[in-house]
Amino acid sequence: MMNNLFSIFDPSTNIFNMSLNWISTFIGLMFIPYSFWFMPNRYFMLWNLISIKLHNEFKTLMGNNSFNGSTFIFISLFFFVLFNNFLGLFPYIFTSTSHLNLSLTLSLTLWLSFMIYGWINNTQHMFIHLIPQGTPTILMPFMVLIETISNIIRPGTLAVRLTANMIAGHLLLTLLGNSGMNMPNYLLFILIFSQILLLILEFAVAIIQSYVITILSTLYSSEIN
Repeated sequence: MMNNLFSIFDPSTNIFNMSLNWISTFIGLMFIPYSFWFMPNRYFMLWNLISIKLHNEFKTLMGNNSFNGSTFIFISLFFFVLFNNFLGLFPYIFTSTSHLNLSLTLSLTLWLSFMIYGWINNTQHMFIHLIPQGTPTILMPFMVLIETISNIIRPGTLAVRLTANMIAGHLLLTLLGNSGMNMPNYLLFILIFSQILLLILEFAVAIIQSYVITILSTLYSSEIN
């Protein structure tokens, strides 16, 4: 049962299967209207408003030492994860963000970039960051060890947080859907209503998780400056 339950997250290799596999990672660009790229419209205004809000917030988190345009990296990350989270809620579309292959690749690439840049350009600051201010001398070796371990596991925690939250909602929807075949007819309305509420919750989770992983990545980048 558990094997069959988690098999819904396995990418399909059958070309005749309706699953879009990893192509769904980039298929979100196809849903952007053609006129969006060339003339202002309501979609452009909404996209621009969200981008400006995110830019101002990320710039505040990164501080005054951030480079011009560096926030657009995280804005792109936000929209990329958001597209994949949303598309995974549609039937027969492969949920790429529910796999560590994608989430760990994103988080590990960002983390390595931050670490390489920080240790090369701000070496003294990176060493100072290993020991919080006011730490007693006797505890300094332990704090260095603790800070090093917490820094190393950051890409793993980012990836697992996104993957686990996306898997949890999909498993609940699958369990409710499979249980409908054995339920009496008078309980089907309650089941459908519960699935609608859970689907609305999953839409909220898709937005929140894309925002959380972007905010945490922004905070991690602010520590190297």
